[in-house]
Order: sequence, then structure tokens, then C-alpha cells
Amino acid sequence: MKGGPFRAVIVSEVEVVEDWRKQIAKWLVKDGCLYAVTWGVECEAWHDAVDWAVLEEFEFGDIPDDRFVMTTWHAKEPLSEALWFAGQCAFHPDVELDKTLLLQISDEPRRTEMLDTYAVSQVADDE
Repeated sequence: MKGGPFRAVIVSEVEVVEDWRKQIAKWLVKDGCLYAVTWGVECEAWHDAVDWAVLEEFEFGDIPDDRFVMTTWHAKEPLSEALWFAGQCAFHPDVELDKTLLLQISDEPRRTEMLDTYAVSQVADDE
């Protein structure tokens, strides 16, 4: 997702090999991900992979405030709550994030369903 800083929501529905997860995490960090929300299968491993990718990007040294990547994992929550969190709470302390990438790791991609689920999660119950 070129073109500025963004938040990523990793919706993991299947197990993947560790090397592939690391490659994806490195790609996200290099491309400008500054907040990663992880949900689903191995979501803690996805969270850790992003954290390690940031450390490696800066050779385990100081990370500039505007490049620090916030990460959260949502293992025991419904997807709708993790998506709500991404849109309503996943903010970076130093950089405005005006883009959200939904990254679905699945054997059966459901682009429209995922986008609809995200949109619905952002609407307050009283609206």
C-alpha cells in the first residue's frame, strides 16, 4: 500500500509457515504500516512477526518515533470487535493514519464480505 502511513488489520484464518509470515511482516513495515491489528489463527505470532520486522528494519537500534509500529493482537474477540478497534482505537501517537489495509490470510478470499464487515463494525449501535 504505497502512498503514506497506514494501519493494517491482519485477519488470519489459516496457519502459515513462519518464513512467509516474516516476509509479509517485513513488507508491511517497509511499506509504511505504523499500526498492526492482528486477529485469528496465530494472531500472536503475526503480532510478534511485525514487532521483529521493526526491530530488524532498524538493526535493533533506536526506532524514530514516526516509524515506530504499534501492534495489538485480538485472540479471544469476535472479528467485528477487532475491526471496530482498528477503526476507532488504532491510532499512532505521532503520525496520522488515514488508510487501513485489510489483509485476509485465508484459503477462501472474501473481499466483499470482509469490506462489508469492516464497514458495519465502524457504525455505532445508536446510529
